[in-house]
Amino acid sequence: MYAVIYITAKDAVQAKEIARRLVEERLAACANIIEKVTSIYWWRGKIEEDEEAFIIIKTVKEKVPAIVKRVKELHTYEVPEIIALDITEGSEDYLHWLREEAGGDT
Repeated sequence: MYAVIYITAKDAVQAKEIARRLVEERLAACANIIEKVTSIYWWRGKIEEDEEAFIIIKTVKEKVPAIVKRVKELHTYEVPEIIALDITEGSEDYLHWLREEAGGDT
């Protein structure tokens, strides 16, 4: 019913742009940005290390496909990290607010 989505971005500027668009377009109720994280990952056969920004999106599960599509349109990465996890429990007040603000259908 609810989801949290992890997205990395090249920097805080890009992270804020993506987060703001998702919230303005009512795809997400809330976005948190951690401005500096170190990412170590495989890319094209070698290990890379970069400083990135990290976005945590809270939304309703039915909006996840639209968020994936929109992030791919906005993002500069060839293969952006977009990982959705189900929220199975939480504060009922918060989850109610989340559903209202993300424009959930049910």
